[in-house]
Amino acid sequence: MCLTGVDYFSTLGYQPAIAALAAGAVAPIATVVLVVVTLAGALPVYRRVARESPHGTGSISMLAKLLPRWGGKLAVLVLLGFAATDFMITITLSTADATAHLVENPFAPQVLHGRNIAVTLVLLAALGAVFLRGFREAIRLATVLVAAFLALNLIVIAVAIAHLAEHPVAIGDWWSTLTTQHGDPLMVIAIALVVFPKLALGLSGFETGVAVMPQISGDADDTEERPAGRIRGARRLLTTSALIMSGFLIASSFTTVALIPAAEFEPGGAANGRALAYLAHAYLGEGFGTAYDLITIAILWFAGASAMAGLLNLVPRYLPRYGMAPAWTRATRPLVLVFTAIAFVITILFRADVDAQGGAYATGVLVLITSASIAVTLVARRARQRAATVGFGAVTVVFLYTTVANIIERPDGLKIAACFVFGIVAVSFVSRVARSTELRATAVRLDESAAEFVDAAPGGRARLLAHEPNDVSPARYRQKLRHARIAHGLPDDDVLFIEIEVSDSSDFEDELLVRGVERHGYRVLTARGSTVPNGIAAIALHLRREYGCTPHIYFRWTEGHPLRNLVRFLLFGEGEIAPMTREVLREAEPDPAGRPWVHVA
Repeated sequence: MCLTGVDYFSTLGYQPAIAALAAGAVAPIATVVLVVVTLAGALPVYRRVARESPHGTGSISMLAKLLPRWGGKLAVLVLLGFAATDFMITITLSTADATAHLVENPFAPQVLHGRNIAVTLVLLAALGAVFLRGFREAIRLATVLVAAFLALNLIVIAVAIAHLAEHPVAIGDWWSTLTTQHGDPLMVIAIALVVFPKLALGLSGFETGVAVMPQISGDADDTEERPAGRIRGARRLLTTSALIMSGFLIASSFTTVALIPAAEFEPGGAANGRALAYLAHAYLGEGFGTAYDLITIAILWFAGASAMAGLLNLVPRYLPRYGMAPAWTRATRPLVLVFTAIAFVITILFRADVDAQGGAYATGVLVLITSASIAVTLVARRARQRAATVGFGAVTVVFLYTTVANIIERPDGLKIAACFVFGIVAVSFVSRVARSTELRATAVRLDESAAEFVDAAPGGRARLLAHEPNDVSPARYRQKLRHARIAHGLPDDDVLFIEIEVSDSSDFEDELLVRGVERHGYRVLTARGSTVPNGIAAIALHLRREYGCTPHIYFRWTEGHPLRNLVRFLLFGEGEIAPMTREVLREAEPDPAGRPWVHVA
């Protein structure tokens, strides 16, 4: 909870000031609306996400299962772009905000003034160093920071409430301002709904809440398919975090609006972006206020930890498996270096400006929450759960409104997110093309019949005649064998047909189960895979290494333009079968003498 809480709870450092600046005297009512949406909308959605996607991949994996083939992969890439926007901007924005708190503190050394970019880069490097040490160290540090931060906030709010109890005139002044400016209660609610999108940063912890699920131990009898203990723990984490944060949000919004003059929330004011810090200095003295500033700086710096944990969980689960990132991206430490480098670039481009990154942050958060709402609605509909479908559908409408309103008001956020989306899609497809000639089979297994066919091959030579499985009529097999005898001089008695049925060409890796079947008197090795050339190559190499035979693969040239056939191979796993099979074999087996033979005519 503390690992995700460094992101979620750290918004207390600036959320009350944002609410007061956006809504004025209506801020407490608007915050109540935010809490209602949190507890009645986002929390049920993500509790369902935790149940449906218990391995930390969140709503992205749910939508990937609901959308087929390339459509699902493209949706995943787009959502990963928004997730990267959310998580990377969480890292850079929070670190830049920590720098601002540090540099603007009256006790900060003069040498730091005007060097926000340099200080932010140092803090980012320190964050990366923590993750290079490992997750355990990150969680320990997060626990200390969150516990201290919440404790100090509790003290500040308790003192503020006590002051309001002793001086109820402050409450009367706030109520007079509220009723004078907005006499109609319906108008107050309307204004609260209008400004709600500006407060949406208070929802930032839910996606990271499910992203850290792999760190939850669960029960001893949990299975990979259904880790009941992990699901229960994640739902408890989400609920506990939401309840704690809701209480703090309402109390902090009410006390700050009632006790701080409105002018102090304006840009340049003492409470701008730091309302609770203002109360800490005003009511508990400079010593306590400085301690509050220090812990706020620390937790804002480390707020990127949950985002980094989310990225380190999401990227290895999708991009390498889709062939859309190098295989080394499955490892944690290289990814930490990559993400830290990207954070450096973002910080330099935006000059460590918090306001410049706020729109992208809110856009990423809201798009992910909206996608989660859509995913759970579709899952409930598919399960014929009518009440859940209607409820989640209503939540989806609320978040769609919030997302659209935020984009209209701050279109720069969508532009920044679009850059992340374009970057991930472009890099992914370049990687997919570059890795297209890898073997791409996680394992090859032959059933009993297939093994008997191979063992019966005379002279240790397995002659494999490539055949398209779209026509399995006797005439087609006779025609194929007759052509092979003419073109390659094949004998009749020791030929095995080999067929690869393309199941989902958008997949990159799969396990090949080779079955031996007899059709019309012909022996056939058949398998299902994502591509034909890579499948044939993987099976041939398996026969060479595991059965000690020498495979000879026979093809006929593919009709059509070579470039068009190459595109068919990249997108649909077919096309230039013969040359691509040979290229896959060449890359997989460096020794020419150890490769299966490829014959084309």
